[in-house]
Parts: sequence; C-alpha cells; structure tokens
Amino acid sequence: MAATVDYYLALNSPWSYLGSPRLQEIAARHGASVRVKPVKLGEVFAKTGGTPLPQRPLERRNYRLLELERWSTHLGVPLVVQPRNFPSDETTAAHLVIAAQEDGLDALGLATALGRQLWEEDMSLADMDALRATALLAGVDADQLLGAHPVQDLDAIHTRNTEDALAAGVFGVPSYVVNGEVFWGQDRLDFLDRKLAAS
Repeated sequence: MAATVDYYLALNSPWSYLGSPRLQEIAARHGASVRVKPVKLGEVFAKTGGTPLPQRPLERRNYRLLELERWSTHLGVPLVVQPRNFPSDETTAAHLVIAAQEDGLDALGLATALGRQLWEEDMSLADMDALRATALLAGVDADQLLGAHPVQDLDAIHTRNTEDALAAGVFGVPSYVVNGEVFWGQDRLDFLDRKLAAS
C-alpha cells in the first residue's frame, strides 16, 4: 500500500519553497500521496520554543542567508534571498492551498507555485491579483475556489493543521511526517526518500 506524507509548511518559508519540487518528484517516484497542510508557524514556534527570524541573533540571520544561497545554487532553484515582500501575510494564500487540498486538486503544485511567487518573483502573497495569476498558472481559479469555501471553514482547517503538526511532534517547517516519523527540513528529503522506498 502506498504511503501518505503529511506535509506541514508555511508559504513564507524559503525552505518549504526549496523543498516542494523535490517532494513532488520523490512522492511521484514512490507512488506516495501528499496531504498538504499549511500551518500557522507563529503558533508552532510559540509552543515549541522556536525563535521568530527577527528575534534571532545577527550571526544566525547572516548564516541563514549564506545557507539559502548555497542551497539555491546546489539545487539549481532560483531564489531571491532577501525578498522585499518577506514576510507576507500568507493567510489567503494558505487558505487557497487548503481549499485545493480539500477539493482534491493539486495542492502541492499550487503551494510550489505560490512559493515561487514570493521567493523567485518577489511578489507579495497578500497581493490578490498576483495570487489569481499564480493560481491560474497552476490550473486553479482562485476566486472560484475560495468562493466555494467559507473563510471561517478554511481558517478552522488552518488551525487544525497547526494542532495536528504539534501533536505529531513538528516544531518547524517544512516537516514531512510518514507513519508518525518526522523529517524536519528540506535537507532531510533524502531520508524521506529512503523511508518511502522501504514502505
């Protein structure tokens, strides 16, 4: 039986963006399904001891930028290391991904496209016109999809995703959970690949 990966992410996370295309490839190769579960990262940090980026020491923030450059080059994935529109209010974009997941659409492809909107094109995730254009490129009509789901329902799922992440032991994004085993960070995708190969 094919495995299922619970993919906990935040669209404001460059690491989620860098990992999403490889997650797509790995899951497809193993015939695994992916449940895309955007979370409220601030709540995850608050409950697990994470430090929001602006509150981290300068040395950690500088090293993060260096690592982003390294990974972008290593993976061949274009990345604006310091986008003007970071952080964006990702609420509507996350709701769009949640609605796509609920309707059985390609939520992972949409999340990847939205990550590209911020991290490659430096366009705000709060810009509704940009969201519409990005969604169309991913084969989704944003207005139609969001219109089919009351915002309070989407927010409730967003909250539930966050609670699910915490219950699973997730403390950061991206995190990939298979049969209760957590793989944190896009740099752990090789281990996820091996896990799925053995499933």
